[in-house]
Amino acid sequence: MVAFALAVFFMIATPGPAVLALAGVGAAFSFKNGLRFLVGLTIGYLLVWVLVITGLASLVFSVSYMRAIFLIISSGYLIYLSFKIMMKGSKIAFIRPENLPNFFDGIILQLVNPKAYAFHSILFSGFVIYPNDIILETIWKFIVMNAIWIPLHLVWLFIGASIKKINLDPYIQRKINLVMGVSLFLVSILSFLSINKI
Repeated sequence: MVAFALAVFFMIATPGPAVLALAGVGAAFSFKNGLRFLVGLTIGYLLVWVLVITGLASLVFSVSYMRAIFLIISSGYLIYLSFKIMMKGSKIAFIRPENLPNFFDGIILQLVNPKAYAFHSILFSGFVIYPNDIILETIWKFIVMNAIWIPLHLVWLFIGASIKKINLDPYIQRKINLVMGVSLFLVSILSFLSINKI
């Protein structure tokens, strides 16, 4: 159980598309506004969890053209977000204020996030806690994952929102945008490659 909890912690602590997007929303719109996006990410994460645990994700990804379609959609969406961050200018954000992300945006991001599928597949197939009781194992994994997932995402949202409160020079803000955008772009590429683990 400890090894499983540590794996969950380190997989979530490593910035992926959802974490970087959440920090970006916090930086652009504040912690309070980012909570709606976080609720969507949580719902999306739970949907991915169900798809993986029931085997539906593996079934869909076993069809080669479905895998290709998913990879194109997910990579395109994540790269699009990364360029929105990089091109924002002197304001730290990837979406204009009039397009405040809501929980539907969070759901979509998780559903097209390759890291989410790889993350759940590895955790559910790679760690056996109760070999003779799949239901008990699933319940415990669900509890442990959520006990770690939710607080860590709140921390990432807080970090992003903290940037918003700092009155930075426009030049520095542009540099932060560039770093956030490039980071999301690189993570998008890595997530694209990680889908092969599903």
